[in-house]
Amino acid sequence: MENNNVKPEPFISHAEPVLAVNDVGETVKYWHEVLGFPGHWTWGTPPNHGGVTWHGAFIQFSRDSEGAERLRGQCVWIRVKNIRELYQMHQDRNAQIVMHLERQPWGFEEYVVKDLNGNYVTFAALATSAGESKSEPMPATVRTLGRMLTVAEYRNLINSVGWTNTQSDELLREKLDATVFVAVAENSATGEAIGCALVLGDGLSFFYIKDVMVHRDWQRKQVGSAVMREVKQWLDVHAPDGALIGLFTGEGLAPFYQQTGFGPAFGMIRIIDRSQLL
Repeated sequence: MENNNVKPEPFISHAEPVLAVNDVGETVKYWHEVLGFPGHWTWGTPPNHGGVTWHGAFIQFSRDSEGAERLRGQCVWIRVKNIRELYQMHQDRNAQIVMHLERQPWGFEEYVVKDLNGNYVTFAALATSAGESKSEPMPATVRTLGRMLTVAEYRNLINSVGWTNTQSDELLREKLDATVFVAVAENSATGEAIGCALVLGDGLSFFYIKDVMVHRDWQRKQVGSAVMREVKQWLDVHAPDGALIGLFTGEGLAPFYQQTGFGPAFGMIRIIDRSQLL
């Protein structure tokens, strides 16, 4: 039976700030010539509206002198790549940098520019590992193998890395039983599971790697790399030719996974929210 009452679900595809400014033309010129935004446009003669673009960043400006004075000090936070090169460019163009490039406690490198309207633009990028201590060699007591995790081992690793998990032991057991392979790093001296990676999939054309974890006491000792090598070796043997291997990760961890042959790809996700289905 057809359901003619099904309505399309709304989704948010794009957002951009609209800043009140005194002079749209001069503002667009500044963001183009000083801050470097290549895309720029204005509307009206003289301009009463305009904007700039740069890859995924879009900023609009509206002529509103009263609003510009009342809202002076507005802030736009822009995430970038190659932040050091951008920082150098803004220095060369004599942008008014009011906070110099620094690593922040929340894991980003950031600097702040004050524009000609008195508004603040924060440019930010995930902090690199430059200046951090390098990983230690993997201890000789660590071994990796393929085996099932117990629920207690799985929960211990989840708690160790700071993930929130309130699921019951029964549900965690079901999740572990649904795997096609589990790579486990053990402390051979005690038999303790100190790291893992779960592989799910149909066993034929698609495999998905999730829950790559290393106990906090064993991090930066190349345990995670050893776990991923164990996963790669298993997939090289058991995954059919042409199978797709997927995982989700943050930008900061991309180089780690690239070591085992993963590359960036465009994707889309949907997360079920039962509260919206009632």
